[in-house]
Amino acid sequence: MLKEIVLLTGQAAQQLALTRLLQAHNPELSFRYALTLADLQALDPDTLAHSRLLAFTTGTIVPAKILNALGHGAYNFHPGSPGYPGWAPAHFALYEGAKRFGATAHVMAECVDSGPIIGTETFAVPDNIGVRELEQIAFVRLAYLFWRLSKELATRAEPMTILPIEWTGMKSTRRMYVSMCRLPQDISRSELELRVRAFSDDFRGIHPTINLHGFDFRCVATAPANMRPAMPDPRLQLQPARYAPPIAMVPA
Repeated sequence: MLKEIVLLTGQAAQQLALTRLLQAHNPELSFRYALTLADLQALDPDTLAHSRLLAFTTGTIVPAKILNALGHGAYNFHPGSPGYPGWAPAHFALYEGAKRFGATAHVMAECVDSGPIIGTETFAVPDNIGVRELEQIAFVRLAYLFWRLSKELATRAEPMTILPIEWTGMKSTRRMYVSMCRLPQDISRSELELRVRAFSDDFRGIHPTINLHGFDFRCVATAPANMRPAMPDPRLQLQPARYAPPIAMVPA
């Protein structure tokens, strides 16, 4: 019998709404909450044995030891479509010019964003959209996907039904994101505009930068009055990075 839900979320503020939604379907459920791996590791084996783990917009990687100890499985809600597993999916979707994007619910496996898919939501990507707007739409679809699956997640002790949908595309990583933000000195104007549009939103404190004569400069997009706020102006500015480069990087 499913007795307990462990909610692993990216923000503590998300936990109350998710709890209320699940409780509406099964008032007998009890809940445990986690924001970090340490929170999960603090749960005793007996708790895990009669629990289901639900992860929502979290960057925490759950080890196989915990996944295998859960009596009712673990499911993750990923703010990206099956074609964009991994880190910062909206950014890479925008960079690649994706026509459709969305949200994915899947079985959690030891390898991130690889488990069987149990639900998706997709939408057409609007023209000229900025990355933050794209993330916001994806989050709304993700919340709707959680709502749509909430009754089964709260009441069904058996594993969730697997859909005939496969993950596709290259799994993005933080290293790939950093690499996209390191702009080569011979970058074309079109590529520069594209990278700034997709990666200049200060995600996790990482900015597009270019190194000139040993100094790092950050690319900043400005928007004219007649353009949507999230859209970068083709006129790009270079501003010094917040930190000074090491002396060893300065040419003699």
